[in-house]
Order: sequence, then C-alpha cells, then structure tokens
Amino acid sequence: MGRAFEYRKARKLKRWGNMSRTFTRLGKELTIAAKAGGTDPENNPRLRAIIQSARSENMPKDNIERAIRRAEEKDKGDYREVVYEGYGPHGIAILIETATDNTTRTVANIRSYFNKSGGSLGTSGSVDFMFDHKCIFRIKEIPGMDLEELELELIDYGGEEVFQDEDQEGVLVIYGAFESYGSLQKFIEERNLELVSGGFDRIVNGELKELLLHEKEEVEKLLERIEEDDDVQNVFTNLA
Repeated sequence: MGRAFEYRKARKLKRWGNMSRTFTRLGKELTIAAKAGGTDPENNPRLRAIIQSARSENMPKDNIERAIRRAEEKDKGDYREVVYEGYGPHGIAILIETATDNTTRTVANIRSYFNKSGGSLGTSGSVDFMFDHKCIFRIKEIPGMDLEELELELIDYGGEEVFQDEDQEGVLVIYGAFESYGSLQKFIEERNLELVSGGFDRIVNGELKELLLHEKEEVEKLLERIEEDDDVQNVFTNLA
C-alpha cells in the first residue's frame, strides 16, 4: 500500500455535520463545474463526475438540476474557489478550500477562527507545500478484478494507487496526479467501470504531527469552527 492509503488510514475522516450541509457543498461544486465547462454533462466530464458524487450522497435530482441551472443565472452562482492557509494551535498546519461569493466576508471569518484559537492565518504558500494535490475516484469493484493488473493499466493514465475503500464495501479508490483527472476519468468511462464519485484530495507529504490529547482537542475545536462555515468546502491538516 502507498502513501495515499496510509494517510487515509491514519487520519480521521470527518463526515459533514448533516445532510443539508453536504448538499450545500456539492451544490456549489456542481455550479462551479457547470459555469466552467457548460451545463451539459455529456460535454463536461468534471460535471459528470460531481453528479455521480451527488447521487452517491443521495442528493435529490431536483437539487442537482437546480445547482446546475444556477450557473446560467447572472445574479447567482458567481462563486470563487479560494484556498486559505495557516497554523492552528501547537503548530498544526491547516489548509482550507472555500467556494465563496464574498471573499471579504470569508477571509474575515477564517482569520477570526484562527485568532480566537491562538493560531494564525498565513500567506499563500505557507503550508501548501506540505500537501500533495491529488485526484481521487471511487469505482464499483467488479468481482474477480485483479487490482495489481488494474493499477498497472492506470499508470499510463496518471494513476498512482488503487486500493479497496475501508468505508464502503465493494468500492475501489483510485489516486492519481492532480493533472491526470481527465485521463483517469476517460479510462474509467471507456472501460465501462461504474463511477461512484470523483474529485480531489490533499495528502500530507511528510510525517503527521502527534499531539497530546488535550492539545488535539484544542485543534479539533478550531477545525469544527472552520468546517461549520458555509463558505468552507474542505479542510486538510497534518494532525495525526
């Protein structure tokens, strides 16, 4: 098993607090993808993958269609994807992906979370170098499928690791280079493999940082505040 598997195993993957927050996050992703590549999924591979992700989270069809239509409305759907970086208590690196229609509001909120916890919001690049940006796909496993053979095939398309998802039985996880998103999705679709979800992830490229229990609780309080913000899409840290 490689780095991606070990990282996913080591960190605690927090689920979003409730279904409505999950739908809000996915809705923004759908709108952003539709705005960037068009509202027709047939001609927009990124949108196709996010639709599959939304379906896997049981997002209603009406919600999906409404989020896509929002990309065509001039007064709505004008989201910007902005990444914020900083250090939380005890020197824990935190990278935050947001989708916002008001960057002034978002940066003020993010800065206040750091300040109130004794951390500090950093400049661009201050912690980004600690994370490798990867693309990630989840597909349904076909009975009898040879994972080693599949991994060898995927190398030519930018794939790096393939392993069974510990959280979903019968699902395989594929990691690849950030730039290989399109080629890996094309491989999956051309092989008629059933796509469960597609997206991006960030993996710590060094050692995870161990903290004492009370120190870890301080960091987790900050992470909880950040994740509750409506503009926040994903949060990554080097906390073990």
